[in-house]
Amino acid sequence: MLEVVPDRTDHHLISSETAHALHLYDASSARLVPQVTSTPAIKQAVVMAGGKGTRLHPYSALFPKPLMPLNDMPVLELLLRQMKCAGITDVILAVNHLSHLLEAFFRDGERLGLNIRYRLEDQPLGTAGALGAMLDDLDEAFFVTNGDLLTTLSLKNMMAAHREAGADISIGVFEREVKIDFGLIEIDERSRMTAYREKPKSTHFVSMGVYALSREAVRQHLVPNTYLDMPNLIAKVKAAGGDVACFHEDCVWLDIGRPDDFALAQQMFVSDRSLFLAS
Repeated sequence: MLEVVPDRTDHHLISSETAHALHLYDASSARLVPQVTSTPAIKQAVVMAGGKGTRLHPYSALFPKPLMPLNDMPVLELLLRQMKCAGITDVILAVNHLSHLLEAFFRDGERLGLNIRYRLEDQPLGTAGALGAMLDDLDEAFFVTNGDLLTTLSLKNMMAAHREAGADISIGVFEREVKIDFGLIEIDERSRMTAYREKPKSTHFVSMGVYALSREAVRQHLVPNTYLDMPNLIAKVKAAGGDVACFHEDCVWLDIGRPDDFALAQQMFVSDRSLFLAS
């Protein structure tokens, strides 16, 4: 006779999906037979697409930043195609600035093989505040991304790592080089120079604007229609004893709000569009 016995400590990463290990107990031989059953992948994403894109003025006065084109394709369409490839089926767009253009372009998502819904913010709610009014529509685990996210990061791999870690929140991070365009002077308390470094460079992990969240971990920190940015939400979860993981892999990540990054993104997409579409 075989009985299913959950193993609450052993977890396995299989391909790009997480699986929980179970054991079948064979009563006749008194031994455990390992078995594996896969857990559900993350199927839902919330895209924060309500910002005004002030760094891209005057262009963003006419287009919401997520509709800024890379050659012939809006940045947000690239992201949605990547989500579809990762197995995401349900997307909620939190919209505000020029929302009618986003709705007119993407409609219900059928063209992309997605179910797209819209949540209109009557006022700016930050990069996390919109979640407060949609908690009852969210799955137990879901992605949140910026609407202008441009990356080759594998959402499948991040999804698997989040499940494997058992984290309340996972943050997609990128190692970015920061350059100071001036000679850096260090001085002591007597205003005497202690070091002089010409245009120094340093590297730091920065948030990419993509997160995997547990609904119940964030629920108590969200109030409907109340402004909240994602860094503050993550800090609240951490302060309450939550587990916050960081996911990093070798990938491309560009901040299209920076003119240099936007120009580079155009060049990369024209020369090899599969670089982003294959993610």
